[in-house]
Amino acid sequence: MLRDPHNPGTETRFAADQKAGPSLGLTLVRRHIGSGEELEVAFAAASADRDDAIHVEFSGFTLAVRAPIAELASRYRFPMVCGLRPYTEAGGLLSYRPIWSDNFERAAVLVDKILRGAKPADAPVEQPTRFELIINLKTAKALRLSIPTAILDLADEVIE
Repeated sequence: MLRDPHNPGTETRFAADQKAGPSLGLTLVRRHIGSGEELEVAFAAASADRDDAIHVEFSGFTLAVRAPIAELASRYRFPMVCGLRPYTEAGGLLSYRPIWSDNFERAAVLVDKILRGAKPADAPVEQPTRFELIINLKTAKALRLSIPTAILDLADEVIE
């Protein structure tokens, strides 16, 4: 997991991810990349440790350096999974995330209720119900990965 240590909440999110990992059969390794110089070091360490894949945590920094991250993932032959479309467009294997516009629409409904007198503490906690899957088939082919048709059929977009 490539993480920007300057991004607030990084440690809390990593602890939650690490807790969920074993139930998915995953061992998560944190690789801090708070500067451009740390990118190559992180990928070399991941390669030396024989990591299986790279997950890029969203931050302003990782978004700004998504192209170099994708290039390193390609060079080191790591499937790169991300949470946002721009990473996948830059060469990541796939992105999967809640559809943010749904969250904004739900927030507007809640704000309206609060402005009409509802107590904020009474507002329900809601989980996203719609997600977006984007697969970069060009990257999959470069990594010699075969994406099952059933997965491709589930994708909201396939980049060829």
